[in-house]
Amino acid sequence: MNTPIPRQFHFVYGLRPQDRPFPLMHYLCLESCARINRPDRIFLHCHHEPYGVYWDLIRPRLHIRRVPLNAFVSGYQYKDPSLARYRYAHQSDFIRMEALLEHGGIYADIDTLFVHPLPERLFAHPCVLGREGDVTDAPGTPPRPSLCNAFIMAVPQSAFLRQWYEELGTAFDGSWSQHSTALPWTLSRRYPDWVHVEPMRSFYKYQWTREDLHRLLEAAEDQEPDVFSIHLWAHLWESRGRRDYSRFHSALITERRVRTVDSTYNRIARRALPPPALLRPLRYAASWWLAALRIAIRKKLPATAKRTPS
Repeated sequence: MNTPIPRQFHFVYGLRPQDRPFPLMHYLCLESCARINRPDRIFLHCHHEPYGVYWDLIRPRLHIRRVPLNAFVSGYQYKDPSLARYRYAHQSDFIRMEALLEHGGIYADIDTLFVHPLPERLFAHPCVLGREGDVTDAPGTPPRPSLCNAFIMAVPQSAFLRQWYEELGTAFDGSWSQHSTALPWTLSRRYPDWVHVEPMRSFYKYQWTREDLHRLLEAAEDQEPDVFSIHLWAHLWESRGRRDYSRFHSALITERRVRTVDSTYNRIARRALPPPALLRPLRYAASWWLAALRIAIRKKLPATAKRTPS
């Protein structure tokens, strides 16, 4: 019988010096993960630890792992200097793979919002990835299929992840997608028994297009049960000065706006909002003790019981 994927989540953050408080958007990612999926543990892999009010609220739920930066990525000479600003993201591409190979579990980008619990069927596979929309490498080139690495489920030492990691450095060319989405698609064709591929709606219902970002951030839509998480593509719109993908920006994600303005994102995210400031100490003390009790109970259950839905 195959060993199921461990019920633990991995996130990567703080690969650059922290010059601003931990954002509400990332707090909502982690809190929605904890509330929706009730994992045994949540790891946050960081080089520089975050700070701020929302970090102080979420930190007790997390297992912090300090990680070194990848030497290959740190020393890589980008052919297009404008791409060097994404070096931190390329660091994360390597760190997430190393974390999953060692520990197994579920990796998600920290601009994810969790919607419905992951179904039991996914934990039975050795590795799970999701389709995203077809991508083009350059203007005028035909689109090609893509498996996004913003959400990965895997057992420790998954054969698919080992092969992907082996070829990661060779495929890396400084671009956004070659090593991270094109390579896993190629490997999935070569080793179809090593990976299960979910349809786009499972993890990437809303794509990076201006139309889909509008549907996500400004329009208001309900979600079907087979939408498990939503990727926000935040690097395309979080800056106030960037308007090519959306007029929305991350400064608009505030507790007040999430509570009072109806949008697709807000309808889901408000379930994970922290309590009002005066109630926070009591609420999070109780939450921490309940999480510790749940983990202790799971450790005492027989293996078959652990795999039943909670």
